[in-house]
Amino acid sequence: MSPTASPPQPIDIAIIGAGAAGLAAGIFAARARPDLSIALFDGARALGAKILVSGGGRCNITNVRVTPSDFNGTHPFVERVLQRFDEKATAQWFASLGVPLKEEPTGKLFPVTNSARTVLQALLDHNTTLGVRLYPQHRVKELTSHEQRFPIVTEGETFTARRVILATGGQSLPKTGSDGQGWTIARQLGHTMTPTYPALVPLVINDQFFHGTLSGISHEVALMTRVDGKLIDRRTGSLLWTHFGISGPVALDASRFWVIAHGQGQEVALFLNLFPGQSFEDVDHWLSNAGTTSGRQTLAGILSERLPARVAKTMCSYLDDACPPIPGEDRHEEKKTDLGTTPLGGTPPVNSTSLDAGIHQSSPARHRFPWMEFCRSHSRRDTAERGEPALYGLSKNARALPDR
Repeated sequence: MSPTASPPQPIDIAIIGAGAAGLAAGIFAARARPDLSIALFDGARALGAKILVSGGGRCNITNVRVTPSDFNGTHPFVERVLQRFDEKATAQWFASLGVPLKEEPTGKLFPVTNSARTVLQALLDHNTTLGVRLYPQHRVKELTSHEQRFPIVTEGETFTARRVILATGGQSLPKTGSDGQGWTIARQLGHTMTPTYPALVPLVINDQFFHGTLSGISHEVALMTRVDGKLIDRRTGSLLWTHFGISGPVALDASRFWVIAHGQGQEVALFLNLFPGQSFEDVDHWLSNAGTTSGRQTLAGILSERLPARVAKTMCSYLDDACPPIPGEDRHEEKKTDLGTTPLGGTPPVNSTSLDAGIHQSSPARHRFPWMEFCRSHSRRDTAERGEPALYGLSKNARALPDR
């Protein structure tokens, strides 16, 4: 894609950043005011690269139900946005671009083609059709305000705009252009920046723990976060074991609470429940009956009835290579078995996060992070949350991964 010639007069609306937000802004502006000249500037040669990696390459657009409580931040602002453009309006808007959406069992809405490229191509095509000028490989180096005009200095050319929309994103994926340059531009214009931090990031566990052999396995869990002993978040969803720790929707969504608490110097603890939706009594009754009726069946064998077999076996092997049978006479004994203490190495470097939730003072890998202790409890008083079976535990202290 080659840039069009520089306009001889000021651009009416200049959009800085040609990702999903910038491309959408171009379409909205051009549809609302077709009489105005509109231009999109981006430093990348291929526009919208981050769109192609979203949703595992399928680009999850929105959810079938979206409420202010789904967002963290200033709720009055979120409420106003959703009142003007909710999830139904979002689906209708994409349909108008020729991208119908489909609902999945999780409530997420994806393009029916299951391809993020469908979304990107529709955004690009409609900008072009509506007369929006596209300027790839035009990274904005400086943006100032002068006499009701905005001089825009790019690599090699200078433009002038009457209005500017800043849609650069954060610094979550520098290789796609999200490298924090937009924050610099905002400061140049006199805006005040609030603190930011990584969001939707996986959690890193010391490589001596058992998770490495489980890479690629996912299953439903409940994940709870406590800060200074107080439960601040509880969520259920799919956990993905990786070679470096845990990921998947439930871990990604919970990561912001862990990152914020750590940044504020608070003690943060993560509790992972392998049997979401079941009470302590349910699991205790199941294990008790299994110990009575299963003869010499191993704990791994029993757990694999409700967990992926590899998870059950690997976890038990880590606890005790022999993984002995559960004697029926011990079924009422209240005991806690530590599965081991492992350093939770924090989060990967910023260049591998999914998005930003608020400015990175430094890479998260420069800090120290809590230890995560995995434990199994047969006692009500040992459960992570009263009434819930806890097969996982608490965090104390740890180290971060080295900078990459």
